[in-house]
Amino acid sequence: MKSLNVGIIGYQFMGKAHSNAWLQAPKFFDMNVKPVLKVACGRRAEPLQAFADNWGWEEIETDWKKVVARDDIDIIDIAVPQHLHYEIALAAAKAGKHIFLEKPMAMTLEQARKMAAAANESGVTHYLNHNYRRCPAVRLARKLIDDGKIGDIYHWRGAYLQDWITDPDFPLTWHLQADKAGSGPHGDLNSHSVDLARYLVGDIAKVTAMTTRFIDERPLPDANAATFKGGSSGAGMGKVTVEDASFMTVMFENGALGSFEASRFATGRKNYNFFEIYGSKGSLIFNLERMNELQYFSKDDPDYAQGFRTILATEPVHDYIANWWPPGHVIGYEHEFVHAVVDFMDAIDSGKSISPDFNDGVKEMEILDAALESAASGRTVTL
Repeated sequence: MKSLNVGIIGYQFMGKAHSNAWLQAPKFFDMNVKPVLKVACGRRAEPLQAFADNWGWEEIETDWKKVVARDDIDIIDIAVPQHLHYEIALAAAKAGKHIFLEKPMAMTLEQARKMAAAANESGVTHYLNHNYRRCPAVRLARKLIDDGKIGDIYHWRGAYLQDWITDPDFPLTWHLQADKAGSGPHGDLNSHSVDLARYLVGDIAKVTAMTTRFIDERPLPDANAATFKGGSSGAGMGKVTVEDASFMTVMFENGALGSFEASRFATGRKNYNFFEIYGSKGSLIFNLERMNELQYFSKDDPDYAQGFRTILATEPVHDYIANWWPPGHVIGYEHEFVHAVVDFMDAIDSGKSISPDFNDGVKEMEILDAALESAASGRTVTL
């Protein structure tokens, strides 16, 4: 089996999710190209070494530029906060490395466009990791739409809700600082929702939005503070510079209307990535907190038996499932990343593109930026 060496930049939450995917993919799927966990990169050598030892990375490096420059590295996996994406992605594309990039793509639309241009010009395989496209239930939703089962689409209703910063004593992590995160849940969470909406409904033509912030100051973080994890340094307070919630309404190019809600202040919601799609012949409902299920309503059912049915997307006929456990045995969040790695490696092997790629990321950034423009101006923005 042919192999390609991976260099990962970042070793926190997404570094773990990506590492698990690189490890598990060839164990469960027949792959023409096997990933080799060659080098892990991060700023602090001691925790980086512990990460590498745990996940099986052969080497560590504290300078990402050295990783990108290595002749024996074929793939750069970028799993760091988005304010670091731009420089690393440009360097990786220039060096001819295939790129596996965690979302959100970039800090600005201008950065995203330059990243896409560099990747396209270099001819490398480039992938923007919106892992939820690779839930079997979401793939089933796409199949039902493609097969005409719900007819013409009229409405998209999406929400991505969490509650991990409702405590005012939660520290001012990088997620709450505009110079590192770009925006708050609008970029972090709505980017996923926009990707799913583009995947299932189509491109967006007009955007109207509003945002708000509920807590203006938070305790400064200590060195161990991270995503979903507290930890205050006790050194005072700092300003929150991103929004805490976003609400966006859109018109799709096909005439459908849509709404998008993103918040980290939805008490009781842990990772509630939810959508409803309503069409002329039927409807679909998905909730990530029940990620193996898809609800489907069909007007073709006899009137005495009409109603939403729940389909458990864990049969071998559903995408990816045949490679996992016996029918009816559910899979979880981490499996979506494995599916992404499998598809990414297949794209490299076949020379075909993979979606979403950096070009999709540009379109996504156009929508997200238009929403922030709308929120600031109070006007609808046409794309």
